Amino acid sequence: MASIRRISKSVVRALSHRGPTQRIEPTPWDLQFLPVGPIQKGLLFPKPNPQQDTGNLIHHLKDSLARTLDFFPPLAGRFGAIHHGDDTTSFSIDCNNTGALFVHAVADGVRTYDILQHARDPSACSFFPLNGVKNIEATTKPILGVQVTELDDGIFIGCTVNHSVTDGTSFWHFFNSWSEISRGAVDLSKPPVFERSYLKDHTDGPIRIPNSQLKQIHDEHIPSPLDENVLHFTRESIAKLKAKANAEVGSNKISSLQAVLAHVWRSVYRTKHLDPNEEISHGLAFSVRPRLRSMPQEYFGNAVQFGGLTLKARELIEGGLGNVALQMNRTVAAQTEETISNFLTSWPKSPLLVTAGMVNAVNGLFGIGSHRYDAYGNDFGWGRPIALRSGPGNKVNGMMVVCPGVEEGSIEIEACLLPESLHALVNDQDFVGAHDHEFHALEMVA
Repeated sequence: MASIRRISKSVVRALSHRGPTQRIEPTPWDLQFLPVGPIQKGLLFPKPNPQQDTGNLIHHLKDSLARTLDFFPPLAGRFGAIHHGDDTTSFSIDCNNTGALFVHAVADGVRTYDILQHARDPSACSFFPLNGVKNIEATTKPILGVQVTELDDGIFIGCTVNHSVTDGTSFWHFFNSWSEISRGAVDLSKPPVFERSYLKDHTDGPIRIPNSQLKQIHDEHIPSPLDENVLHFTRESIAKLKAKANAEVGSNKISSLQAVLAHVWRSVYRTKHLDPNEEISHGLAFSVRPRLRSMPQEYFGNAVQFGGLTLKARELIEGGLGNVALQMNRTVAAQTEETISNFLTSWPKSPLLVTAGMVNAVNGLFGIGSHRYDAYGNDFGWGRPIALRSGPGNKVNGMMVVCPGVEEGSIEIEACLLPESLHALVNDQDFVGAHDHEFHALEMVA
C-alpha cells in the first residue's frame, strides 16, 4: 500500500466576497440527496515539469481556485438549517464565504502507470478529501473539498462536492471553469446561473422535511463487499452495438449510451442463470435541463430525476439487445416537461429522500453519469488529463457510473458489483467477444 503524506490543509475563500450573504433555497432535486455522499471525481495529469518546484504549482492552484469561487459562491458556503415547531426542518445554501477545503498531499512511490492500470491499491481512496461525509453535514463541513496529490511522475486533482448543491453537469461546469481561470482567463466563457425564480410555480419554499426522515439518515447502511472494474468501450465498438440494437428492431431511435447500457445489463444477468420469471430492474438518472424550456443549460444546482424499467429475466436475456435498448429509449422519452413539473409539485408534500440502502435493495442495475461531460478538456495550463477516476463514496451493488473515455467518442463504465458477479462478467466470452474493450480492475470496496 502506498504511503499518503498530507503536507498541508487550508481553507480557500473567494477573493471578492462582499455584501450580505446570498441565500439559495434548495429544490426537491437538491434535497433528495441529503442522506447520501458527495460527488467525488478526480483527474490524473503528468507532472508539468519534473524539475519544477511544486510549491509554486500548489500556490497557483489555490490562487486560481479562490478566483473561481468568485463565480461559484455556493461552493464556498455552508448549509443553513431552521428547525420548525411542527417537527420539520428546512435548509438553505448560505453563500457566506466560509471557504472550501484545500489539501496538499504526496503519494510516495505511486506513478501514473499505477493509476492507469487501476492497481488494487486501497490508498487510491486517499486521493479525495471529505471521505465518508454525507451531504446533510454541510451545516458544519465544507461544501467543496479539493485535494492535490503529487505522484512520482504526475499530479492527481481530486474534487469532492456536496451532491445537494451540484449534480454531475454542475460539478464539471465548476471543474471546467477552474481550469479556465487557471489558464489565465479573467471571466468565464460560461458563467453559472443561480436564478431559480422559474421554479417558484412548483415549489413554495422553503421546503420542510419531517425530522423523522432526517433521523434515519444517520442509520448507517452496511454495504456488502464489492468489486469495481472499468469497462472501456471504444468508439468503434459503440457504433457496432448501436447499429446492432437499431437493426434488430428496425429503428433509428436507440442512442449509443442506451445500446451500451442494455448490452451491459443483459451480460451481467446472463451469467446468473436466473428463474425466467424473476423481475430485473434498471434505474436511470437523467438531466432535466434539455427537457425544460425555461431552464438555461448553465443552471447551477441539481436538475436530475430518476426513471427506470423492469423486465422479466426471460425478456432481458432472450429478447435481444435491440428490444432491451428500445425499452430503455422509451423510458427516457417518457420523461417529459409534464412529468418533471409533477415531480416538483408533489415532492414537497411528501418528501422522499434517496438512501444508499434504497438503491442497494433494487434487484438490478442503476446507471448514473454521462459520457458527454467535458472531463478531458480540463487543461490547467500544462496539458490535458490522461485519466478520470471516481472517489470511494456512494458505491452500491449494481451501480454503473458512465464517464467519457480518454479517446474521443469512447465510453467508460465504472461497474460496481458483488465479486462473483463481476468475475463472471469479465470472463464471459459472449460479453468479451461482442466488441473491442478493455477491463481494468479497481480496488475492493468495503
